[in-house]
Amino acid sequence: MIEEPVNQKRRKAVVTALAVSTLVAALPVTAAAGAYPEKPITMVVPFPPGGATDIIGRVIAAELSATLGKPVVIDNRSGAGGNIGAQAVAKAPPDGYTILMGAMTSHSTIATLEKDKVRYDLVKDLSAVAVIGSVPLVFVATPSLPVKSLGELVAYVKANPGKVSFGSSGAGAPQRMASEMLATQNRLAIEHIPYRGSGPAINDLVGGQIQFMAETVPAVQQFIKAGKLTPLAVAAATRDPNLPEVPTTAEAGFPSLLVSSTFGILVPAATPREVVQKLNTEIYSALRKPGVQAQLAQQGVIAQTALTPDAAQDRLKAEVAKWAKVIAEANIKPDE
Repeated sequence: MIEEPVNQKRRKAVVTALAVSTLVAALPVTAAAGAYPEKPITMVVPFPPGGATDIIGRVIAAELSATLGKPVVIDNRSGAGGNIGAQAVAKAPPDGYTILMGAMTSHSTIATLEKDKVRYDLVKDLSAVAVIGSVPLVFVATPSLPVKSLGELVAYVKANPGKVSFGSSGAGAPQRMASEMLATQNRLAIEHIPYRGSGPAINDLVGGQIQFMAETVPAVQQFIKAGKLTPLAVAAATRDPNLPEVPTTAEAGFPSLLVSSTFGILVPAATPREVVQKLNTEIYSALRKPGVQAQLAQQGVIAQTALTPDAAQDRLKAEVAKWAKVIAEANIKPDE
């Protein structure tokens, strides 16, 4: 008769102790989130120094260093089309001290193209904090090709099946995806010529070895102004301020042909919500500054000035779904 009350007391004591320990264990996370950041932050850039992703990352890192009061240090971890750096962040502690300056479009295409090799899940292991902005692509042709618009290019290819080739900076690059979309939507018989980077592809386009390609505006702007390339259409919803005379793809009669290279900040998926929100707030505060917008505009970036973390994650998921469909319909292979 005496043992049962004693056992009940012991069970209550154990339950109370567990509840207290659980509460205590939770307190450091909340405190850390509230005090974040308490030490330097590492921003992993998954490409070499000097490229668009690196330059954009350095602009954002400088602003965050000033507003957060702790250094945001760039760590260039290039290789495997951005996979090495992205994987490093996906596997990092989810505490907000390791963040990714992501090339969201490239990561999204690789998520499908390299799905048997990638050791992380882009949308499950990483969370988008904010979309920084996007760089629209423009379709350009060699002047020797008798076309002055995107519609004329499509008509020319249909009249000359198998005789027109396009270049790109690689199998999974947005530059290739844009031309593959054009081909798929209009049932064009064209040949893809992959290059190791945009530079060699543009040189061959100027020289007439290939007939057309899609490329970022900053990369081809000087050639357009010099009359060495013919601009056909910008694959964006609005005209590019650097090429105001060039129509959009919608204005050219191809409303569903929208391709931009999108950039954003991502963190490990389990990063505390408070940390994600703080980064989101500071990033968009920076992106609304005219000086920051001007720096990004030099790289052809149209800055995004407001987006919630959930909306940013939806944007990432949409990128993955969009390019998975394009890759399947065009039967794009990673080794081409």
